[in-house]
Amino acid sequence: MATAYIVDAVRTAGGRRNGRLAGVHPVDLAAATLDAIVTRTGIDGGRVEDVIMGCVTQAGQQAMQVGRNAVLAAKTLPEHVPAVTIDRQCGSSQQAIQFAAQAIMSGTMDMVIAAGVESMTRVPMGSSAMFHAKEGLGMYKSPGLEEKYPGVMWSQFMGAEMIVKKHGFTKDQIDAFSLNSHMKAKAATEAGLFSNEIVPIAVETPEGAGWHTVDEGIRFDATLEGIAGVKLLSEGGALTAASSSQICDGASAALIVSEQALKDYGLTPIARIHNLTVTAGDPIIMLEEPLFATDRALKRAGLKISDIDAYEVNEAFASVPMAWLKHVGADPEKLNVNGGAIALGHPLGASGTKLMSTLLNVLKQRGGKYGLQTMCEGGGVANVTIVERL
Repeated sequence: MATAYIVDAVRTAGGRRNGRLAGVHPVDLAAATLDAIVTRTGIDGGRVEDVIMGCVTQAGQQAMQVGRNAVLAAKTLPEHVPAVTIDRQCGSSQQAIQFAAQAIMSGTMDMVIAAGVESMTRVPMGSSAMFHAKEGLGMYKSPGLEEKYPGVMWSQFMGAEMIVKKHGFTKDQIDAFSLNSHMKAKAATEAGLFSNEIVPIAVETPEGAGWHTVDEGIRFDATLEGIAGVKLLSEGGALTAASSSQICDGASAALIVSEQALKDYGLTPIARIHNLTVTAGDPIIMLEEPLFATDRALKRAGLKISDIDAYEVNEAFASVPMAWLKHVGADPEKLNVNGGAIALGHPLGASGTKLMSTLLNVLKQRGGKYGLQTMCEGGGVANVTIVERL
């Protein structure tokens, strides 16, 4: 089987809801990262055989095949380059990486861009379902689903609280984890550790034209007292908005190629894909699946968790990476070392390739070899991708 290589991966800095990226159409935001990956790698955009783009809320400005629209809006990709838009919930662009890698490994393609986009300001989370329901066009839960899961309303908030109780976490532990996410992101930003992965985006601000280059969600002055004082999401629970991922606008992209493409176009890879795993489990607790997906991925890769030098576990809620650490027996010092979605934001469909860009830079900065990335996803699904830095 052929080997899939990553040549580069980039992301925008996260934008807060109604923040600095609110004035940018998601198609143009995605196009900017496509242009950046083509320009940085020096490839001929016309040689790209497919663009696979993750996007969760495919409605409004993200409707009508946002991946294809981003290709058409890009300056570096001719209109003969195809694209497809996929939805695996929060893991959409991580799945884009995996689909791109599978295309390379199967020998059917040599050069694919995996990408993701989500403007949660312009296309609110869940609006694709809520707007239809308000218009009397029905809900996604069918009679067949109701028969199997009577009375169940799928809720990630509920699942995250179930993880808190199942694993015995206290609110103090959760708040401390959340503060640490901000402190790590603050330190990484001040040290310039994100500079290699961030694509500057031109924005209009009250002060005039400028560039968006810093993750807007980081609380540089965060304190434990401030985080602890935020209102609970549910009575008797332990999670708050401060221990949850931030609503975020953003886009990201990665170039995945074959060994033949490396030779043909003189490209230098930064990593190879070592393992691709996706599993599914309990759709009610929902967000716990990364624990079991990681078990399977490590077994299939012939690795132990101690062999992995850095891990990115999406901070959808603090309880998810905390449970993952406990279950896998991982080293907390290797987890989300530059902060996670609690501080940096979680632009849904863009988060998969976003985390990959950060993971690859962390491996380079620390001189590590293996990196592991995993995401909890709606419906009880989880992706795990293991890469080897070259």
